[in-house]
Amino acid sequence: MYALILNACLAAAPDNCAPRLLPAGAAPDAAACEAAAGALAADWLAAHPALTGQGWRCAPLSQAPSLELAEVAPGVHVHRGADAALSPENRGWIANLGVVVGQDRVAVIDPGGSREQGEALFAAIAQLTDLPIGPVILTHPHPDHIAGAEVFAEAGAEIIADARLPDALAARAATWAESIPAQIGAGPWAGTVLIQPDRTIAAPEVVELGGRSLTLTPAPRAHSDADLTVRDGATGALFTGDLVFRGLTPVVDGSLKGWLGWLAAPPDGAPVIPGHGEVASSFPDAAAAQSDYLSALRDAVRAALDAGLGLSDTVPAVLEKMQPLADNWQDFTATTARNAATAYAEMEWD
Repeated sequence: MYALILNACLAAAPDNCAPRLLPAGAAPDAAACEAAAGALAADWLAAHPALTGQGWRCAPLSQAPSLELAEVAPGVHVHRGADAALSPENRGWIANLGVVVGQDRVAVIDPGGSREQGEALFAAIAQLTDLPIGPVILTHPHPDHIAGAEVFAEAGAEIIADARLPDALAARAATWAESIPAQIGAGPWAGTVLIQPDRTIAAPEVVELGGRSLTLTPAPRAHSDADLTVRDGATGALFTGDLVFRGLTPVVDGSLKGWLGWLAAPPDGAPVIPGHGEVASSFPDAAAAQSDYLSALRDAVRAALDAGLGLSDTVPAVLEKMQPLADNWQDFTATTARNAATAYAEMEWD
């Protein structure tokens, strides 16, 4: 299989260029790829006006940069993200990404934190199988998990998400399109477009891949406003998205009370693939430290409210009270300060 590789440069910084893989240009041989390349490249650039093209080439897809995937259960593959906040060093590749291979097609659970990472995941899947890709399932709206979706949409995959995700994404996409490149660099973000899903679900749904099925289950408002889990029926493997963090400090962007409620009645499944951190053999192993953290956050904020503290005094009080947990989590101080403010707003009128 040959891939169309476009040399794309930032229009505002013409010397800042990177190869962009265009899945629509994939072809069985170089001649077929080259025959369609010019028109495809022109159309793609027209849809990405922040970039200019500086030539293209057709090359074997096997030579494209690809992510490392580890098989954690038969047919279930995971790319482990960096246990860190977004930075130029990690290029925004901090989330765990999943691939489940059926007999008829391949599912992707979270397509990556940028166009660049989505392309590398696409290339990695091509090394696993030549089956068609889709569905691509978005576990929640945050860009470190879903910003690579356009790559797979261009390859013809259906993008599926929780019914609440379109509104959550629409409300924040413009802000994220500015803030994420400021954190990871304009180059790694180049060509990234935060696209809406093709289809949404508001209740549990089963997706067939041929010989195995995935159960998609929306969760109440918890980590975010639009979380869902994915369970592989063939192995029991459970993808939690960011409903479970390990190593990287949990981020409360939805409801602290809702998140603790979800953790109190967790779904079945193992191994457990969290949104961040090591794969776990059971749900208690996966979520124990996070449950302790979120419970401590709730208790610390409640103590501050009971003491009559305002928000500006609550944040340092919470940080001090939770300091014994700091060694267990990356990016503890900055994230916990934000979590304290979020929890304060939620709990203030209880």
